[in-house]
Amino acid sequence: VQLQASGGGLVQPGGSLRLACAASGFRYSNYWMYWIRQAPGKGHEWVSFINSGSGMIYYTDSVEGRFTLSRESAKNTLYLQMNSLKPEDTALYYCARFSVATGGMDVWGKGTLVTVSS
Repeated sequence: VQLQASGGGLVQPGGSLRLACAASGFRYSNYWMYWIRQAPGKGHEWVSFINSGSGMIYYTDSVEGRFTLSRESAKNTLYLQMNSLKPEDTALYYCARFSVATGGMDVWGKGTLVTVSS
């Protein structure tokens, strides 16, 4: 069971990036899946998640309207399209699997670093 996040990099303010999270060993469509970020010196913050049951997607207020979570079933991959990036979006971005049994994240991918700077 593994998650692999990719797609981070350095981008100027106002730019765009697309992160990908490839799942192996399980079907992500059976789980609530999260994008979580950790800015330098700060704690983890959930960015977006998808409810596997309803298909509903949620965003934290600070990224609403700028970020879009999507999925590609054939590749068992989640994406996070990030537009109009701001310096405050700079963070290590993780994808994670939510466990109903534990009420927390039980599988984490290695983070991918997003740096927004001119």
